[in-house]
Amino acid sequence: MKEIKRCFGSDDPLMEKYHDEEWGVPVHDDRLLFEHLLLDGFQAGLSWRTVLHKRENFRSAFHGFDPERMANYDDRDRARLLADAGIIRNKLKINAAITNAQAYLDIMNQLGSFSDFLWSFTEGETLKGPLAKTWQDIPTSNPESEAMSKALKAHGFKFVGSTICYAFMQAVGIIDDHLADCFRFSGR
Repeated sequence: MKEIKRCFGSDDPLMEKYHDEEWGVPVHDDRLLFEHLLLDGFQAGLSWRTVLHKRENFRSAFHGFDPERMANYDDRDRARLLADAGIIRNKLKINAAITNAQAYLDIMNQLGSFSDFLWSFTEGETLKGPLAKTWQDIPTSNPESEAMSKALKAHGFKFVGSTICYAFMQAVGIIDDHLADCFRFSGR
């Protein structure tokens, strides 16, 4: 049987499934984009594997990433989250997730669509990354992720630096960075 080549994940069934079915697939659902952005913020300084293996715990702890509910979290909720061993218990990241829920609601009230806002940085199109054979050939940011980061911060978001935005853009299909030998590579 011929081995399937992947960008990542071949040594972990959950990562493999994520790579094969989710990573780089264009997402336009407002709430799912919100979830992805928060999870990428929690990933800062850690591996995606760590976050992915805790994703269901995050969904439970953050009430399905319901922004209306999260925006009203109080000190009891913060304490509950900090005590939850099933998630990444970082006070700054937890507070940022709550702040980001409030910022998300502001964008929805102002613009009506989080998806349209995020996809506007590439004019609604998936950018093709460089023809890359290794991860070292792929950038960690680009002008679009810089612009997205700046705009998100202007709306009050936290943990949305350019590198986080670039990883987010890869995850939700705003950028296609599959490696050239990956079975999901779509050409350049």
